[in-house]
Amino acid sequence: MILEQFYLQCLSHASYLVGDEATGRAIIVDPRRDVDEYLADAQRDGLRIEGVVNTHFHADFVSGHLELAAATGAWIGFGEAAETDYPIRRLRHGERISLGAVEIEVLSTPGHTWESVSLLVRDGAEPIAVLTGDSLFIGDVGRPDLANLGGSTNTDLARAMYGTIHKTLLTLPDHVQVMPAHGAGSSCGKNLSAALVSTIGEQRLSNPAVQPMTEDDFVALITAGQPAVPGYFSTDADLNRRVHTLFDSTKTVPALTDAELRDVLSGAGAFVIDTRAPEEFAVGHLAGSVNVGLGGRFAETCGMVADIGDPILAITNPGQEQEALLRLSRIGYDNVIGVYDTSPGESGSAFPASLSEFVEHTDRVTVAELADLLEQNSITLLDVRNLGERESGYIAGSLHIPLAELARRASEVPDGRPVVVHCQSGWRSSVAASLLRAQGHSATTDLLGGYAAWSETMAATPGSETAEE
Repeated sequence: MILEQFYLQCLSHASYLVGDEATGRAIIVDPRRDVDEYLADAQRDGLRIEGVVNTHFHADFVSGHLELAAATGAWIGFGEAAETDYPIRRLRHGERISLGAVEIEVLSTPGHTWESVSLLVRDGAEPIAVLTGDSLFIGDVGRPDLANLGGSTNTDLARAMYGTIHKTLLTLPDHVQVMPAHGAGSSCGKNLSAALVSTIGEQRLSNPAVQPMTEDDFVALITAGQPAVPGYFSTDADLNRRVHTLFDSTKTVPALTDAELRDVLSGAGAFVIDTRAPEEFAVGHLAGSVNVGLGGRFAETCGMVADIGDPILAITNPGQEQEALLRLSRIGYDNVIGVYDTSPGESGSAFPASLSEFVEHTDRVTVAELADLLEQNSITLLDVRNLGERESGYIAGSLHIPLAELARRASEVPDGRPVVVHCQSGWRSSVAASLLRAQGHSATTDLLGGYAAWSETMAATPGSETAEE
């Protein structure tokens, strides 16, 4: 048996190759859109990819099933309830996919979505691992509120998940490895572990969401406190149901000259994403640009601030152009019209003097400066963390709008006074502050070090009463 996990840190996404070394037959499970690594590893191991299974319609990325089918002629498999624009193999509960001595048993595991399946990998008769998709995570279970089908509700899906966990997955032997489609950081659940592999026995003991409880208690647990949903999730879930343009790994976009960049900035319609670190961005950036650094959850965050149809201009450090294009393409954002490399000249500026009229800088606020501003009651303080983060502590008087909701809720930020944004560490706050400035809240900055720096400083300050639990 060959069982290989591919993990993409920036999307917290795991995909799998399952093969039989003796027969040379293999399938790929939950592939990302850039499929060259799967093809290369299959060739290395002498495997022929004959099937591609998606455990469900993914919402956080565009799956690579169409690309793999085009490259290999493989069939595409989904759970029985799936409806698509392309031919699929409908996978029914209890069905066996034989690769030789290695067999894959299909388990119907609705709850995250109705069509969700898990795949129990057997070596001969022995169950070895279960690929759980977004049903059973390590440390949690999948949320039920991303992609309802028909007239069902989140509660209906949550009740289905209760059955999936207690009547299907927890009935497997304790030694069976649990290999989900996502890890820590994913918006598909709220308490996902950084571990990439566990066992049924370990989850039975340590996973809070699968402990003995009533169905009503389970429903209440998994429908509360979920992270805000990035705006592009519904778009990608729909894309994965449809025939769409295949990913092209050879695609390039124009590298703009200074003059061409000036022309784009003087026109209208381009959404400018600056992929540099927040520290570099603050020193000097194009007015109206939104800072989504490649060092963070780049693709998912771009999907929170830009629409899939927006023509995008990417500002990058030299050598990072293709990485930005690839990561945007993984969520279906193929409409990049150009890239511009920032190469600091003798002045130290990332942009030449010929573009100075378009360049601005921001002074990020320290904890001490924020404390003074709050004392003076002279600002609006905006917290863009997720609900679960805020529940562990927040700054008194702060307005709460999760980053994933800010683009559509920016009108809730009061006009007429400066805004200071904070997140947990200072990366998302730079995204949020730049987005607000681009939408007209010009007097907006953010907190260096985020809530982590604030709470650490306040804890060391005798008599401080600025955080609420």
